[in-house]
Amino acid sequence: MSNDNNNAAANAPSSNFLRAIVENDIATGKHKRPGLPSVITRFPPEPNGYLHLGHAKSICVNFGLARDYAGRCHLRFDDTNPEKEEQEYVDTIMDSVKWLGFSWEQDGEAYLHYASDYFDKLYEMAEYLIKTGKAYVDSQSAEEMAKNRGNFGTLGTNSPFRNRPAEESLQLFRDMKAGKYKDGEHILRAKISEDAMSSPNMNMRDPALYRIRHAHHHRTGDKWCIYPMYDYTHPISDAIENITHSICTLEFQDHRPFYDWLVDTLAEGGFFQRPVPRQYEFARLNTTYVVTSKRKLRQLVEEGIVSGWDDPRMPTLVGLRRRGFTPESIQLFCERSGVSKADGWIDMGNLEIALRDDLDPKAPRGIAVLRPLKLIVDNFPEGESVDCSAPVHPHHPEWGTRSFPFTKELWIEEEDFMEVPTKGYFRFTPPVDDKPGSRVRLKYGFVAECTGYDKDENGKVTAVHVNYFPDSKSGTPGADNYKVKGNITWVSAANALQAEVRLYDRLFTDPHPDAGGKDFKAALNPNALETITAYLEPGLAKANAEDRFQFERHGYFVADRVDSQPGKPVFNRITTLKDSWGGK
Repeated sequence: MSNDNNNAAANAPSSNFLRAIVENDIATGKHKRPGLPSVITRFPPEPNGYLHLGHAKSICVNFGLARDYAGRCHLRFDDTNPEKEEQEYVDTIMDSVKWLGFSWEQDGEAYLHYASDYFDKLYEMAEYLIKTGKAYVDSQSAEEMAKNRGNFGTLGTNSPFRNRPAEESLQLFRDMKAGKYKDGEHILRAKISEDAMSSPNMNMRDPALYRIRHAHHHRTGDKWCIYPMYDYTHPISDAIENITHSICTLEFQDHRPFYDWLVDTLAEGGFFQRPVPRQYEFARLNTTYVVTSKRKLRQLVEEGIVSGWDDPRMPTLVGLRRRGFTPESIQLFCERSGVSKADGWIDMGNLEIALRDDLDPKAPRGIAVLRPLKLIVDNFPEGESVDCSAPVHPHHPEWGTRSFPFTKELWIEEEDFMEVPTKGYFRFTPPVDDKPGSRVRLKYGFVAECTGYDKDENGKVTAVHVNYFPDSKSGTPGADNYKVKGNITWVSAANALQAEVRLYDRLFTDPHPDAGGKDFKAALNPNALETITAYLEPGLAKANAEDRFQFERHGYFVADRVDSQPGKPVFNRITTLKDSWGGK
């Protein structure tokens, strides 16, 4: 990204309230500072789980604003809770952000940060707050503290330690840092004002700044046994990094007054230059038919309901990637969902529409028979074959053609034959009395007429018999002499690629599976995964992991990035050609 902010801003539309704020700040020079862009945002995940679809919206908003206004976006890990954080989560978050199409690297510099980078500075600022009477060490139990804090209907009560002398609090805080106390024995709290415990905003009632945690940290090891709270760490980290627009979701709206108080107080103390960062909130992405609670997602994994964090039924970014969703489709979905201050729900069908819109012009076509039924062409010579061809993509003739053989035995879909046809059925039906069987075009191949069928001892149809018309091949002059209403896909039984195909669907049948205290597991979809053996046109054997195709008639599929092997791809259905949930 260039730092020519004004030129970029002139070309960026005010399509939402965040863009309007940014454009106004650029126009007024609010954040104009030597050597720094006028727009610096950040994406600050906690490394205690895998990113999900909701995070994708935040990534797109923060990195997108920086991109569109010639700024930069930092990736910062909020690693202040050592008991829940692991390097595994750091690695997968970085990989997911890159996969989604964004980078924290710019002009040869990586703007990758960790809250733990600032632990020394955070501690220094905490001592400053104690010395100036704006923080104190509280020695109440957790139960006493919760009771005295009150609730939305009850005012809080001052801690008996609230007026503890600054010198005493300072010594206690230093002893906390030195490891002289057990977890929970003391805590550092802010003293925002004399009547803070009467504030209608619970977040302003002497919020906690530091707690004792004798835990190993994945980056700082055992150096610290006190760790800063998120609400304390986040504003300071923003200010240290010169963030201009701290953009988060609406649940942090009530935290903004403390954010402002903290950065303003520390700016008065000379720790930061003005202007200090400001926080702006937008509505989070709430999508139907998924759960995004980390606890519930972890439960799905740990109880074996799904195969892992990257199970293609999961709303995690690694799951969506393995399912076959493209980064472009997720970006498009996030863009179409808009940026507003009002919470709402976006139907999962909109994500699938974005995927179809993205893949339709760029996914090569292929033929797959998912529910195979043998078709025997009785009058075709045994052991011979005829090459048939089809476009790689119907709207990209420059991509060329693909070829596959027509042989005596083929596979067709079970649904393409009906012993007793219903009205309007135009596929294969058998002869009845003096009436011949139906004629159907085998797509890209020949017209064939049904002559009969075979059944097993249970009455199940095992094969359909037809005669083909040699002069009816698609693309030849004789093909125009045959007018048929049915047109079906097929593959050669002798040459088809036999492959495992996984038919994925939505994980839940309820659009709001965990709303209102419901047991989300009660809404699990028993048909969310069906694994079948299918027959595919032989050229699909060359598919590489993450290659995507439109299987004609069936939808969009991807070669699984984990289980596919050279010459032996495993395909996941990403989505059907049309929404099958719209009327539910």
